[in-house]
Amino acid sequence: MSKKATKGILLVQLGTPDSPATSDVRKYLTEFLMDGRVIDIPYINRTLLVRGIIAPTRAPKSAKIYETIWDKETGSPLMHYSIIQRDLLQKSLGEDYHVELAMRYQNPSIENALKNMEGMLLDSIRVIPLFPQYASATSGSVIDRVMELIRKWNYLPNMSFVSSYCQEPLMIETFADHARQHDIAHFDHIVFSYHGLPVRQLGKVDPTRQLSCPEDGCDSCKNTVNSFCYLSQCHATTRAIAQELGLEKEQYSICFQSRLGKEPWIQPYTSSLLEDLAQKGKKKLLVFSPAFVADCIETIDEIGVEYANEFKHLGGEEVQLVESLNGDPKWIEALKRLALNA
Repeated sequence: MSKKATKGILLVQLGTPDSPATSDVRKYLTEFLMDGRVIDIPYINRTLLVRGIIAPTRAPKSAKIYETIWDKETGSPLMHYSIIQRDLLQKSLGEDYHVELAMRYQNPSIENALKNMEGMLLDSIRVIPLFPQYASATSGSVIDRVMELIRKWNYLPNMSFVSSYCQEPLMIETFADHARQHDIAHFDHIVFSYHGLPVRQLGKVDPTRQLSCPEDGCDSCKNTVNSFCYLSQCHATTRAIAQELGLEKEQYSICFQSRLGKEPWIQPYTSSLLEDLAQKGKKKLLVFSPAFVADCIETIDEIGVEYANEFKHLGGEEVQLVESLNGDPKWIEALKRLALNA
Protein backbone atom coordinates (compact mmCIF):
# COMPACT_ATOMS: atom_id res chain seq x y z
CA MET A 1 0.00 0.00 0.00
CA SER A 2 1.38 3.39 -0.98
CA LYS A 3 2.01 6.00 1.68
CA LYS A 4 -0.71 8.61 2.22
CA ALA A 5 0.32 12.06 1.03
CA THR A 6 0.10 14.75 3.69
CA LYS A 7 1.26 17.81 1.76
CA GLY A 8 -0.29 19.27 -1.36
CA ILE A 9 1.24 21.34 -4.15
CA LEU A 10 -1.09 23.17 -6.53
CA LEU A 11 0.48 24.36 -9.78
CA VAL A 12 -1.67 26.88 -11.63
CA GLN A 13 -1.20 27.95 -15.24
CA LEU A 14 -3.14 30.63 -17.09
CA GLY A 15 -5.33 28.38 -19.20
CA THR A 16 -6.03 27.07 -22.66
CA PRO A 17 -9.15 26.23 -24.69
CA ASP A 18 -10.41 22.66 -24.51
CA SER A 19 -9.98 22.46 -28.28
CA PRO A 20 -9.13 24.79 -31.19
CA ALA A 21 -12.83 24.97 -32.12
CA THR A 22 -14.14 28.53 -32.27
CA SER A 23 -16.79 27.80 -29.62
CA ASP A 24 -14.17 26.54 -27.13
CA VAL A 25 -11.83 29.44 -27.87
CA ARG A 26 -14.71 31.89 -27.33
CA LYS A 27 -15.54 30.23 -24.03
CA TYR A 28 -11.92 30.47 -22.91
CA LEU A 29 -11.51 34.10 -23.96
CA THR A 30 -14.76 35.06 -22.25
CA GLU A 31 -13.79 33.51 -18.91
CA PHE A 32 -10.28 34.95 -19.12
CA LEU A 33 -11.24 38.49 -20.06
CA MET A 34 -14.23 38.68 -17.72
CA ASP A 35 -11.85 38.40 -14.77
CA GLY A 36 -11.95 41.80 -13.07
CA ARG A 37 -8.22 41.59 -12.38
CA VAL A 38 -7.49 41.16 -16.11
CA ILE A 39 -9.77 43.87 -17.49
CA ASP A 40 -10.16 46.11 -14.46
CA ILE A 41 -13.16 48.18 -15.46
CA PRO A 42 -16.74 48.15 -14.08
CA TYR A 43 -18.56 44.83 -14.56
CA ILE A 44 -21.24 46.14 -16.94
CA ASN A 45 -18.67 47.83 -19.16
CA ARG A 46 -16.49 44.75 -19.06
CA THR A 47 -19.41 42.51 -20.01
CA LEU A 48 -20.37 44.68 -22.98
CA LEU A 49 -16.76 44.86 -24.13
CA VAL A 50 -15.85 41.19 -23.72
CA ARG A 51 -19.11 39.42 -24.59
CA GLY A 52 -20.23 41.96 -27.15
CA ILE A 53 -17.00 42.79 -28.98
CA ILE A 54 -13.75 41.05 -28.04
CA ALA A 55 -14.77 37.41 -27.67
CA PRO A 56 -17.00 37.24 -30.78
CA THR A 57 -14.43 38.98 -33.02
CA ARG A 58 -11.23 37.43 -31.65
CA ALA A 59 -12.42 33.86 -31.21
CA PRO A 60 -12.51 32.90 -34.93
CA LYS A 61 -9.07 34.43 -35.53
CA SER A 62 -7.54 32.85 -32.43
CA ALA A 63 -9.10 29.49 -33.28
CA LYS A 64 -7.27 29.44 -36.62
CA ILE A 65 -3.99 30.11 -34.81
CA TYR A 66 -4.65 27.42 -32.21
CA GLU A 67 -5.24 24.96 -35.05
CA THR A 68 -1.70 25.58 -36.29
CA ILE A 69 -0.07 24.80 -32.92
CA TRP A 70 -2.47 22.07 -31.73
CA ASP A 71 -0.87 18.62 -31.80
CA LYS A 72 -3.10 15.70 -32.82
CA GLU A 73 -1.79 13.57 -29.96
CA THR A 74 -0.79 15.99 -27.19
CA GLY A 75 -3.23 18.83 -27.90
CA SER A 76 -2.49 22.27 -26.52
CA PRO A 77 1.26 22.90 -26.06
CA LEU A 78 0.63 24.76 -22.81
CA MET A 79 -1.39 21.86 -21.41
CA HIS A 80 1.12 19.30 -22.67
CA TYR A 81 4.12 20.95 -21.03
CA SER A 82 2.18 21.75 -17.86
CA ILE A 83 1.25 18.09 -17.43
CA ILE A 84 4.89 17.14 -17.91
CA GLN A 85 5.90 19.66 -15.24
CA ARG A 86 3.28 18.32 -12.82
CA ASP A 87 4.29 14.71 -13.33
CA LEU A 88 8.03 15.36 -13.06
CA LEU A 89 7.56 17.45 -9.92
CA GLN A 90 5.42 14.69 -8.38
CA LYS A 91 8.15 12.16 -9.09
CA SER A 92 10.82 14.45 -7.63
CA LEU A 93 8.89 15.25 -4.45
CA GLY A 94 7.85 11.68 -3.69
CA GLU A 95 4.84 10.11 -2.03
CA ASP A 96 4.67 12.51 0.92
CA TYR A 97 3.37 15.08 -1.56
CA HIS A 98 0.39 15.23 -3.87
CA VAL A 99 0.81 17.55 -6.89
CA GLU A 100 -2.24 18.91 -8.69
CA LEU A 101 -2.35 20.98 -11.88
CA ALA A 102 -5.04 23.57 -12.53
CA MET A 103 -5.75 26.26 -15.06
CA ARG A 104 -6.95 29.66 -13.89
CA TYR A 105 -9.35 29.66 -16.83
CA GLN A 106 -11.07 26.57 -18.22
CA ASN A 107 -9.89 23.03 -17.48
CA PRO A 108 -8.70 21.46 -15.27
CA SER A 109 -10.25 24.13 -13.06
CA ILE A 110 -8.89 25.36 -9.74
CA GLU A 111 -12.22 24.39 -8.20
CA ASN A 112 -11.93 20.75 -9.25
CA ALA A 113 -8.25 20.55 -8.29
CA LEU A 114 -9.05 21.86 -4.80
CA LYS A 115 -11.96 19.41 -4.46
CA ASN A 116 -9.52 16.59 -5.11
CA MET A 117 -7.17 17.95 -2.47
CA GLU A 118 -9.96 18.60 0.05
CA GLY A 119 -10.92 14.95 -0.05
CA MET A 120 -7.38 13.96 0.87
CA LEU A 121 -7.43 15.88 4.19
CA LEU A 122 -3.97 17.25 3.54
CA ASP A 123 -2.07 18.95 6.34
CA SER A 124 -0.84 21.72 4.05
CA ILE A 125 -1.28 23.11 0.55
CA ARG A 126 1.28 25.29 -1.24
CA VAL A 127 0.07 27.18 -4.30
CA ILE A 128 2.56 27.97 -7.06
CA PRO A 129 1.22 30.18 -9.87
CA LEU A 130 3.29 29.42 -12.95
CA PHE A 131 4.14 33.08 -13.57
CA PRO A 132 7.68 34.11 -12.50
CA GLN A 133 6.84 37.82 -12.25
CA TYR A 134 3.98 38.93 -10.01
CA ALA A 135 1.04 40.80 -11.51
CA SER A 136 -2.44 41.24 -10.11
CA ALA A 137 -3.85 39.94 -13.40
CA THR A 138 -1.91 36.64 -13.17
CA SER A 139 -0.54 35.48 -9.81
CA GLY A 140 -2.87 37.82 -7.95
CA SER A 141 -5.90 36.39 -9.75
CA VAL A 142 -4.81 32.81 -8.98
CA ILE A 143 -4.33 33.53 -5.28
CA ASP A 144 -7.62 35.42 -5.15
CA ARG A 145 -9.52 32.48 -6.68
CA VAL A 146 -7.89 29.91 -4.40
CA MET A 147 -8.76 31.94 -1.30
CA GLU A 148 -12.32 32.43 -2.53
CA LEU A 149 -12.80 28.66 -2.81
CA ILE A 150 -10.80 27.47 0.19
CA ARG A 151 -12.63 29.68 2.68
CA LYS A 152 -15.74 27.53 2.15
CA TRP A 153 -14.00 24.42 3.49
CA ASN A 154 -14.94 23.11 6.91
CA TYR A 155 -11.35 22.15 7.61
CA LEU A 156 -8.52 24.51 6.71
CA PRO A 157 -5.03 23.13 6.08
CA ASN A 158 -1.94 25.29 6.42
CA MET A 159 -1.92 27.41 3.27
CA SER A 160 1.03 29.12 1.61
CA PHE A 161 1.45 30.95 -1.68
CA VAL A 162 4.41 31.71 -3.93
CA SER A 163 3.69 35.17 -5.31
CA SER A 164 6.81 35.56 -7.47
CA TYR A 165 10.20 34.05 -8.23
CA CYS A 166 11.55 36.37 -10.89
CA GLN A 167 15.20 35.72 -10.00
CA GLU A 168 15.04 32.03 -9.02
CA PRO A 169 18.61 30.89 -9.77
CA LEU A 170 17.83 27.54 -11.42
CA MET A 171 15.09 29.10 -13.54
CA ILE A 172 17.56 31.74 -14.72
CA GLU A 173 20.15 29.06 -15.46
CA THR A 174 17.60 27.08 -17.49
CA PHE A 175 16.69 30.04 -19.68
CA ALA A 176 20.42 30.68 -20.21
CA ASP A 177 21.06 27.02 -21.00
CA HIS A 178 18.34 27.08 -23.64
CA ALA A 179 19.86 30.18 -25.21
CA ARG A 180 23.24 28.45 -25.36
CA GLN A 181 21.69 25.77 -27.56
CA HIS A 182 21.96 28.43 -30.25
CA ASP A 183 25.12 30.20 -31.35
CA ILE A 184 24.60 33.43 -29.41
CA ALA A 185 27.43 35.15 -31.29
CA HIS A 186 25.47 34.53 -34.49
CA PHE A 187 22.82 37.09 -33.48
CA ASP A 188 22.99 40.89 -33.78
CA HIS A 189 20.82 41.51 -30.75
CA ILE A 190 19.04 39.75 -27.89
CA VAL A 191 15.39 40.58 -27.17
CA PHE A 192 13.51 39.90 -23.93
CA SER A 193 9.80 40.08 -24.73
CA TYR A 194 7.35 39.93 -21.82
CA HIS A 195 3.57 39.83 -21.76
CA GLY A 196 2.28 43.39 -21.50
CA LEU A 197 -0.07 45.06 -19.03
CA PRO A 198 -2.09 48.29 -19.13
CA VAL A 199 0.03 51.04 -17.60
CA ARG A 200 -2.72 51.89 -15.11
CA GLN A 201 -2.35 48.45 -13.52
CA LEU A 202 1.25 49.17 -12.51
CA GLY A 203 0.17 51.90 -10.12
CA LYS A 204 -2.59 49.83 -8.55
CA VAL A 205 -0.08 48.00 -6.35
CA ASP A 206 -0.06 51.21 -4.28
CA PRO A 207 -2.94 50.94 -1.74
CA THR A 208 -3.34 54.75 -1.75
CA ARG A 209 -3.95 54.67 -5.53
CA GLN A 210 -1.71 57.73 -5.82
CA LEU A 211 1.14 56.06 -7.70
CA SER A 212 1.32 57.11 -11.34
CA CYS A 213 3.71 55.13 -13.52
CA PRO A 214 5.17 56.25 -16.85
CA GLU A 215 4.55 54.00 -19.84
CA ASP A 216 8.08 52.62 -19.88
CA GLY A 217 8.48 52.48 -16.10
CA CYS A 218 10.49 54.57 -13.68
CA ASP A 219 14.25 54.48 -13.13
CA SER A 220 13.72 52.77 -9.79
CA CYS A 221 11.78 49.82 -11.19
CA LYS A 222 14.39 49.31 -13.89
CA ASN A 223 17.19 48.94 -11.38
CA THR A 224 15.71 47.54 -8.16
CA VAL A 225 13.35 44.66 -7.43
CA ASN A 226 9.95 45.60 -6.07
CA SER A 227 8.00 42.59 -4.79
CA PHE A 228 4.74 43.72 -6.38
CA CYS A 229 5.83 45.76 -9.40
CA TYR A 230 5.51 43.63 -12.53
CA LEU A 231 7.77 45.86 -14.59
CA SER A 232 10.45 45.86 -11.89
CA GLN A 233 10.43 42.07 -11.85
CA CYS A 234 10.62 41.82 -15.65
CA HIS A 235 13.76 43.94 -15.56
CA ALA A 236 15.15 41.82 -12.71
CA THR A 237 14.64 38.59 -14.68
CA THR A 238 16.27 40.18 -17.72
CA ARG A 239 19.28 41.38 -15.74
CA ALA A 240 19.73 37.95 -14.18
CA ILE A 241 19.66 36.09 -17.51
CA ALA A 242 21.93 38.68 -19.13
CA GLN A 243 24.42 38.33 -16.28
CA GLU A 244 24.32 34.54 -16.53
CA LEU A 245 25.14 34.82 -20.25
CA GLY A 246 27.72 37.58 -19.79
CA LEU A 247 25.81 40.06 -21.95
CA GLU A 248 26.60 43.76 -21.99
CA LYS A 249 23.71 46.26 -21.74
CA GLU A 250 24.01 47.31 -25.37
CA GLN A 251 23.57 43.68 -26.50
CA TYR A 252 19.96 43.30 -25.38
CA SER A 253 16.62 45.10 -25.07
CA ILE A 254 13.38 44.54 -23.16
CA CYS A 255 9.90 44.91 -24.66
CA PHE A 256 6.27 43.90 -24.15
CA GLN A 257 3.89 41.92 -26.35
CA SER A 258 0.20 40.94 -26.55
CA ARG A 259 -1.31 44.41 -26.26
CA LEU A 260 -5.12 44.54 -26.18
CA GLY A 261 -7.12 47.70 -26.95
CA LYS A 262 -6.04 51.28 -27.61
CA GLU A 263 -5.14 52.52 -24.14
CA PRO A 264 -1.45 52.77 -23.15
CA TRP A 265 0.24 49.53 -22.19
CA ILE A 266 3.77 49.08 -20.89
CA GLN A 267 6.30 50.17 -23.49
CA PRO A 268 8.28 49.67 -25.60
CA TYR A 269 5.94 47.41 -27.51
CA THR A 270 7.62 44.43 -29.16
CA SER A 271 6.50 45.59 -32.62
CA SER A 272 7.99 49.04 -32.05
CA LEU A 273 11.28 47.56 -30.87
CA LEU A 274 11.49 45.30 -33.92
CA GLU A 275 11.01 48.33 -36.17
CA ASP A 276 13.69 50.25 -34.28
CA LEU A 277 16.16 47.36 -34.46
CA ALA A 278 15.52 46.91 -38.19
CA GLN A 279 16.17 50.61 -38.77
CA LYS A 280 19.47 50.24 -36.91
CA GLY A 281 20.48 47.48 -39.31
CA LYS A 282 20.02 44.50 -37.01
CA LYS A 283 19.35 41.35 -38.99
CA LYS A 284 19.34 38.37 -36.63
CA LEU A 285 17.51 38.35 -33.28
CA LEU A 286 17.49 35.84 -30.46
CA VAL A 287 14.26 36.27 -28.49
CA PHE A 288 13.45 35.21 -24.92
CA SER A 289 9.92 35.23 -23.52
CA PRO A 290 10.59 34.85 -19.78
CA ALA A 291 7.06 35.60 -18.58
CA PHE A 292 6.16 32.07 -19.70
CA VAL A 293 7.47 28.83 -18.17
CA ALA A 294 5.97 26.68 -20.94
CA ASP A 295 5.74 27.25 -24.67
CA CYS A 296 2.28 28.36 -25.73
CA ILE A 297 0.45 30.44 -28.32
CA GLU A 298 2.28 33.61 -27.18
CA THR A 299 5.70 32.07 -27.76
CA ILE A 300 5.19 29.58 -30.58
CA ASP A 301 2.97 31.75 -32.76
CA GLU A 302 3.17 35.36 -31.59
CA ILE A 303 6.97 35.40 -31.45
CA GLY A 304 7.93 32.44 -33.61
CA VAL A 305 5.59 33.31 -36.48
CA GLU A 306 3.96 36.73 -36.19
CA TYR A 307 6.94 38.76 -34.98
CA ALA A 308 9.36 36.75 -37.12
CA ASN A 309 7.36 37.63 -40.24
CA GLU A 310 7.02 41.22 -39.13
CA PHE A 311 10.78 41.56 -38.64
CA LYS A 312 11.51 40.05 -42.06
CA HIS A 313 9.03 42.47 -43.64
CA LEU A 314 11.00 45.29 -42.01
CA GLY A 315 14.23 44.04 -43.60
CA GLY A 316 15.43 41.64 -40.92
CA GLU A 317 16.50 38.09 -41.66
CA GLU A 318 15.93 35.90 -38.61
CA VAL A 319 14.04 35.70 -35.33
CA GLN A 320 15.01 32.71 -33.22
CA LEU A 321 12.82 31.91 -30.23
CA VAL A 322 14.57 30.57 -27.13
CA GLU A 323 12.68 27.46 -25.99
CA SER A 324 10.76 27.95 -22.77
CA LEU A 325 11.46 25.97 -19.58
CA ASN A 326 9.02 23.17 -20.46
CA GLY A 327 10.22 19.86 -18.98
CA ASP A 328 13.86 20.76 -18.36
CA PRO A 329 15.12 18.86 -15.27
CA LYS A 330 16.77 22.00 -13.91
CA TRP A 331 13.43 23.83 -14.04
CA ILE A 332 11.74 20.93 -12.25
CA GLU A 333 14.38 21.24 -9.54
CA ALA A 334 13.56 24.96 -9.32
CA LEU A 335 9.88 24.07 -8.89
CA LYS A 336 10.86 21.61 -6.18
CA ARG A 337 12.72 24.36 -4.34
CA LEU A 338 9.63 26.56 -4.54
CA ALA A 339 7.45 23.71 -3.33
CA LEU A 340 9.73 23.07 -0.36
CA ASN A 341 10.06 26.79 0.35
CA ALA A 342 13.80 26.34 0.02
